[in-house]
Amino acid sequence: MTAPFGTRLRQAMDKRGPLCVGIDPHAALLEAWGLGDDVAGLERFARTVVEALAGEVAVLKPQSAFFERFGSKGIAVLERAVADARSAGALVLMDAKRGDIGSTMAAYADAFLAPTSPLFSDAVTVSPYLGFGSLRPAVDAARASGSGIFALALTSNPEGGTVQLARGADGLTVAQSVLRQLAAENADAHPMGSFGAVVGATLRDIDAELDINGPLLAPGVGAQGATPADLPAVFGAAAANVLPSVSRDVLKHGPSVAALREASARFVDEVRRAIG
Repeated sequence: MTAPFGTRLRQAMDKRGPLCVGIDPHAALLEAWGLGDDVAGLERFARTVVEALAGEVAVLKPQSAFFERFGSKGIAVLERAVADARSAGALVLMDAKRGDIGSTMAAYADAFLAPTSPLFSDAVTVSPYLGFGSLRPAVDAARASGSGIFALALTSNPEGGTVQLARGADGLTVAQSVLRQLAAENADAHPMGSFGAVVGATLRDIDAELDINGPLLAPGVGAQGATPADLPAVFGAAAANVLPSVSRDVLKHGPSVAALREASARFVDEVRRAIG
């Protein structure tokens, strides 16, 4: 890779549209597709989503947990999905939400951000709740390999506010502190930094500065109740860097490849109309 993740993401969003589609093969979706809740069903599901969307959407986001639950065979399916999706032109955001300290965080970074890893992805979700400084191995690995991270900041689950809206001695909420530190990592990046935040599209009256000169992954569009039309009100001036994330409202149209493509294209059109 010759360009940082933020640059490649901006190009992909401009060309293919600002949309991230999850690869979330949970048991209910496997059943809805007429597949078994086993490795064979997992592989068929993942391969179908990649076939349908890797050449169409900007970002595919496999949820690691749904593959991990099948052990080493599930991880092998994940490795192939990552490689095939990237080969077809999609950026891959690994939804792993890893967070730890020291050598353990460095090992997580090696797993997802080292080019020699079979799980090497364009970006990975991380948890900053052992302190933003604990993410330094992932930040450094991402910078070295041209990949990126998305740190949890203001998530769409109702329990998140207990931690994310707590205030420190400086008066800042935890979420605002995370956003400020991401902005510092993105300083002087153009057209967009590689260090993003996760901010739920279902949130209202956000008391935080969202302009971090980096991408904002916005879960909650579709099944959780947010719509593309809500994005300008939630994200304001930062809406141009928003990457809405949709899973069930696209995946429910499988296993038809054509139907999956049509559903994702509808979301892209709606997001483009909403945020320009």
